[in-house]
Amino acid sequence: MNADDLNALRNPLLLLLAIIAAGIGGIYYLDQNLTAAKRDLAQHTTQMREARTRLQRSGDEKNVIVRYLPDYQKLEKLGFAGEEQRLNWVEGLRLANQQAQLFGINYQIGAQQPYPYASELNTGQLLMHQSAMKINFSLLHEGDLMTLLRTLGKQGAGFFSVNQCQIERSGGGATVNVRYQPNLRADCELTWITVSAPTAAGGDKKP
Repeated sequence: MNADDLNALRNPLLLLLAIIAAGIGGIYYLDQNLTAAKRDLAQHTTQMREARTRLQRSGDEKNVIVRYLPDYQKLEKLGFAGEEQRLNWVEGLRLANQQAQLFGINYQIGAQQPYPYASELNTGQLLMHQSAMKINFSLLHEGDLMTLLRTLGKQGAGFFSVNQCQIERSGGGATVNVRYQPNLRADCELTWITVSAPTAAGGDKKP
């Protein structure tokens, strides 16, 4: 090959090199796009999976709410679920005293505190609280105590337990009309118990 032949092949060779360079560049560009597309596909797949999980979880929660809402509303109406209903407690005492035909009840309610046995009941995220109430009242005989407590339980004023009761004779001699003469005095301590859900911030609800 002489110089004229090389000059004649120069332009085709340059064109071939340009085509090869363009091909390499195109392949690199396509590879980069393919990698980005795979990355986006993996990201969208993860997001779709998470969305499906959230949707399923929300559906499960809705089913739980629909299933247990009537029972919860009953407990709320009874004063066990939700905030303390102290006015209902006092009204329940008044009605119980009236229906049991006693001589009046004095009461004192303490501050709300966490229920110490909540962990034994496996309440999960639910919060249990208690408030102690001291009551004292006069009785005609010992049976009036159980009558009062049973009557109070039927008022639907809340859920309570009896911690202790002490009965002692109030003194005073017998009278002709013994039905309306108190012979005994009772001092009892009740514990009113409530259960509630945690707040959005995770703290206890305040009484």
